[in-house]
Amino acid sequence: MLTRREFSSYLVTGATALVTSGEVWPASKPEALQDQSKSLDCDLLIKGGTVIDSDQKLHGLLDVAVNNGRILAVSPNIPEGRARMVVSAKDKIVTPGFIDIHVHCFDGVGTGANADHYCLGRGVTTVVDAGSTGYPMINAFIKYVVNTSITRIVALVDISALGIVVHTKDTMRNLDWVNPELTEKAAEENKPTVVGIKVRLQKDIQGTNDLECLRRALQAADAARLPLTVHIDDSYSPLPDILKFLRKGDVFTHYLNGHPNGVLDANGKLLPAVLEARERGVIFDPAQGSSHFSFDVAEKCLAQDFLPDTISTDRLERPVYDLPTQVSKFVALGIDLDKAIEMVTVKPAQVYNYGLPLGTLRSGTEADIGIFEIRDGNFEFMDSARQKRTGHKMLVNKAVVRRGRYFVNEN
Repeated sequence: MLTRREFSSYLVTGATALVTSGEVWPASKPEALQDQSKSLDCDLLIKGGTVIDSDQKLHGLLDVAVNNGRILAVSPNIPEGRARMVVSAKDKIVTPGFIDIHVHCFDGVGTGANADHYCLGRGVTTVVDAGSTGYPMINAFIKYVVNTSITRIVALVDISALGIVVHTKDTMRNLDWVNPELTEKAAEENKPTVVGIKVRLQKDIQGTNDLECLRRALQAADAARLPLTVHIDDSYSPLPDILKFLRKGDVFTHYLNGHPNGVLDANGKLLPAVLEARERGVIFDPAQGSSHFSFDVAEKCLAQDFLPDTISTDRLERPVYDLPTQVSKFVALGIDLDKAIEMVTVKPAQVYNYGLPLGTLRSGTEADIGIFEIRDGNFEFMDSARQKRTGHKMLVNKAVVRRGRYFVNEN
């Protein structure tokens, strides 16, 4: 795996190589542009792609101009002479930078992945680290990962002091390790990077203590005035007993798991408590990871018109791989491509307070942009039980713009 520094160099090298390919050129290259250099008014022009921006209800052949790290304009037929660099997006789609609302990126610790390689290198410009650390280590995570990454990283603080960096099991059986006051203090001191609190409710994590751990996590979230993300999978307590505590804006993550105490009753129908939770504004996120996603559950939910609010990854390993693969997986399940892109752009942008507008290509916003290829064929996707489904579209990132900087993905 590339280190963060090696990946940054790799991207820059890739972009430089592409300058000579005919797809990208600096304005000083063609003679026709040399004479106009004094009138240039954008740094980067992405030409001729199909722009999909759910925030502005855009889907069509448009150009995107970037200047000083911000979106200057989205419009048809922007003159190439206005740009210092022109990128052809012909036969590709152009979107706001993807947002992965649930991933673990404490690189080199536990199950953490390198965000610049596995996220930015796949078109994901913003990630939410979903509680890799509790209060003792959040400062180290911010210092050594958040502050040294090109990818925008915000974080949840896990109510468990150990988070997932030490061991994923039995970390909350001892309630001395579940301290709402210290969790709230760590969250307050590390805003705006910290955007929420996390709790994992699973029998092999806290045994019979799940409701008490939930209460303590809610106490920390209330005190810090932050939303709570609740991992619920194979919980000790019945799901309705847990969901009644969740507030508008809280996130139920891993909701498409195939384990006991799930969202479906014995007849495959959605529990009334699940429908009530959505009605009052609880957010439903799948976050497949290694063990949290079932095609059978997903198909039954979709058949009842119960779609995810967002799409995320959790762990960036087989069979998840990356966020574009997860988008392709949900397209294979029948979700419209535009809708699926909405679930990784404008929808996750509304969940947390990132401190600036994200998930959009509106003029004046920070220039986070993805350029993707849609490949046709037969593609095999897997759920967490290694059950398979075949899809016919695969979304593959080809390049990404992060805060106005252009990178090429050569994978």
